[in-house]
Amino acid sequence: MTWEYGLIGLVVGIIIGAVAMRFGNKKLREQRSLQYELEKSKAELADYREELTNHFAHSAELLDNMARDYRQLYQHMAKGSNDLLPDLPGEKNPFSYQLTEAEADNDQAPVQIPRDYSENASGLLRGERTPRN
Repeated sequence: MTWEYGLIGLVVGIIIGAVAMRFGNKKLREQRSLQYELEKSKAELADYREELTNHFAHSAELLDNMARDYRQLYQHMAKGSNDLLPDLPGEKNPFSYQLTEAEADNDQAPVQIPRDYSENASGLLRGERTPRN
């Protein structure tokens, strides 16, 4: 009967020890806390990215509307200046350049991309040398 009490005590001790280790482990609590903070940060980042995407989509729409309105205003002014001042030479007419129908419908105006190099040689590669004193 003594060995039975000893065996029961051992099993109860192991169970109590496992429970104490499970809920009393400081590193495990820190790990759970860090995991929670990580998930919270990921959710905030996803919300921020969505908000940023919506912002730029709305900004692009506003810029598109502004460009369309500007083209319409420019066409109106050019037509008005041609109708009201037909005798004015082209150089003196501030609205002498009229947008063609294709340019007016095209949202993407042709843009010249700036080059990141100069046309002429410079620095060590230029042809003329200056004499040293």
